[in-house]
Amino acid sequence: MVRADGPAATADEQAPTRRERLRRWFDWRRGWPLTLLGVLVTVLLVAHAQVPNTIGDLGSLLETFLPWLGLAVPVLLALALWRRSGVAVVAALLPAAVWLNLFGALLVDKSSGPGDFTVLSHNVAAANDDPQGTIRMLTGSGAQIVALQELSASAAPVYTAGLAQKFPYHAVEGTVGLWSSYPIDGVTVVDIKMGWTRAFRAEVTTPKGPLAVYVAHLPSVRVKFDSGFTAGRRDVSAQALGDAIAREPLGKVLLLGDLNGTMNDRSLAPVTSQLRSAQGAAGDGFGFSWPASFPMARIDQILSKGGLVPTDSRTLPADASDHLAVAAAYRY
Repeated sequence: MVRADGPAATADEQAPTRRERLRRWFDWRRGWPLTLLGVLVTVLLVAHAQVPNTIGDLGSLLETFLPWLGLAVPVLLALALWRRSGVAVVAALLPAAVWLNLFGALLVDKSSGPGDFTVLSHNVAAANDDPQGTIRMLTGSGAQIVALQELSASAAPVYTAGLAQKFPYHAVEGTVGLWSSYPIDGVTVVDIKMGWTRAFRAEVTTPKGPLAVYVAHLPSVRVKFDSGFTAGRRDVSAQALGDAIAREPLGKVLLLGDLNGTMNDRSLAPVTSQLRSAQGAAGDGFGFSWPASFPMARIDQILSKGGLVPTDSRTLPADASDHLAVAAAYRY
């Protein structure tokens, strides 16, 4: 005779207990490749400064795109849940915690209203086929000080004429220029070891007092299969620019330019160790500026020292350049 509850009882006896199910979830052998990947991403975020630059400048390349490592978190988490691996879930949450510690503050709007003046920096691109559109964008930006990089010999007079009414003072040296509503004096070329002029220093007299304004366009970098991240020339120029800023006699200093590197890149330390980023202090988000079609890195910088307080930082809408213009407001 078979009991009516026999099969049910047998099924209950065979069903895993809650403890067994939990043990299976946290069995280290379940989803171990995902666990290792989560640990690897965590290590790269925590110890990115230890990744050497001796082979293909891999350390600088990683630091240039460091925030994007955060994209690994939702992928690892989804795969860990699909694999039903509790260990892999924990391993996916580790880089999430580290990423938030590194970059979480950038996601909060830190602007504190208008400042005493606004500055703007823009790599207008030598191949810009609509300089008039760029001029309209610049004149409508609300900035009082504008720095431009990658000025071709033919385009420089176009920008000078188009910006003259809004910015009556200007200086152009090589392929970089400065336009201002305030008087400009003391223009001197800064040798950044390139063989031609892509940086200079000027003194701008604002209604609140003088500023030393540096305009710079550091050498471009490339990612090549055979040689990695080719940033050697840029690094030499960064050191030369940093040395010039260290010798600056004025207390209040601004650096506006395309540095072809981010604030995370250790190779820009000769510059970034001395100056404060407007985006980091008063921006909302990462403020990526390049490439304009799909910004992935902030290589266009507005940096300061000497008690200048950034109150706002933003990127402007795209024009015909492959960079986005960046702007910041400052309290003197």
